[in-house]
Amino acid sequence: MGVAMGTKKTVKSGLIAQDSTDMEFRKTNESIGLRVKEGKFSLLSRKLYNVLVFHAQKLKTPGQNAPIDTAAAKKYFWIPLVDVARRAVYDSKDSEFLKQHLEELQNIKVHMEDDRQWTSERLISSVKLVNPAGLGQRGGMLWIGFAFPPEVFEMVMAPNTYTKLSIYYQGLLKSVASLALYEICRRYATNPSKLTMSGSYEYWYSVLSCSPARDEPPPYKYFKRDVLKPGIAEINASTDIDVELIEHKNGRKVVGLQFHVELKRQPGFEFAPPPVINGELIAEIMRYGFSQTEAADMTVQYPEEKLRNAISVVVARAASRSSPPLDSPAAYLRWALRHPQESLSKPSLAAPKVSRQADERPIMERFLGTRGREAFALFDQIEKEDEQALLLCEFKKSPYSNGIRLSKGVTTRISQTAVGMWYANYLWGEPNGEALAAFVEMGGRR
Repeated sequence: MGVAMGTKKTVKSGLIAQDSTDMEFRKTNESIGLRVKEGKFSLLSRKLYNVLVFHAQKLKTPGQNAPIDTAAAKKYFWIPLVDVARRAVYDSKDSEFLKQHLEELQNIKVHMEDDRQWTSERLISSVKLVNPAGLGQRGGMLWIGFAFPPEVFEMVMAPNTYTKLSIYYQGLLKSVASLALYEICRRYATNPSKLTMSGSYEYWYSVLSCSPARDEPPPYKYFKRDVLKPGIAEINASTDIDVELIEHKNGRKVVGLQFHVELKRQPGFEFAPPPVINGELIAEIMRYGFSQTEAADMTVQYPEEKLRNAISVVVARAASRSSPPLDSPAAYLRWALRHPQESLSKPSLAAPKVSRQADERPIMERFLGTRGREAFALFDQIEKEDEQALLLCEFKKSPYSNGIRLSKGVTTRISQTAVGMWYANYLWGEPNGEALAAFVEMGGRR
């Protein structure tokens, strides 16, 4: 039946010991790995959905604990908002941010189909925030009321085949892809084969990115590097299962992906997970030009100390009177995160190491080469294709584009060099004597 059987353990939270089975909920196998047709899961919205399912199953029937006495209130499940935030490991008093992600769940459309029927529904049909003392008042308690559409309600409250998942383990996972992969693999942990289903790379990209199936996936090598490897490492380090990637190939081409899953024999002691979503830090990152979703993703991708160090580098660079104006604080922050040691030593100039052979070139050539390579690395990190496309339109207007063909993208060494040299000037302005002197001072190499 594919039901994952949980073992009974004790979770230590502060001074209170709690049975870990109290943190389990049943998630129907049909809803694990659902392919989204519209909308998109973020890490927080996916955790919130699981928390709502967890509480609905604990409450069993709508209407309990309703903070207001109306006929409509009896059709909602009710939970104090502080409990939702705690279970989702959200460390902020920003209820607006939580409200936006709850609304995000209403925008997610899924399709369900069997041999007799086809259904299109939203994950959440209605969300309500209520404070009996008044929404604008500091006193009182803020409650969240939520309702599921009919088909989703049946999946949540009366699942036929299901997997037991733990709110605790989801709290330890820091990306939406690792959480999605954990849920899928946990389903197969008690299967005799210990193997998940085999699917195409495009299928797994759609499921793990929690985005509509029509979204174009990146090249597989980047998906493996940026999503699969970090997600598997996080699951193996933090949860009750071990996961191994299996690639099915036709020659050198990967044509299918599958995962081998094992339950850990002796899971480590469980402690209350640290906060994953930090609202104040998100707001600080957004000041540098990031969207709320991008900023939230960064807070779960990087440790808080590393983010704050990178922010201090951007602040110092922006305040520098000896450097050109900082045209793209967002790109510079991304760079500072990827090169923390270099950014702290020389934030206006840090560049990657070059080979010994490159060291024999004239100092100006080495300086421009390292500067261009660093700029192209920043360009390559831009996740939004439309943002890259706009930059390439600007590049084509510059002298650097003479003789450069981009019909297949920026894939050749010569095109990457040209784009890097142009983007270096775009980000940091024309190279100056001070920057060159600093490069020489550091040995003319990185």
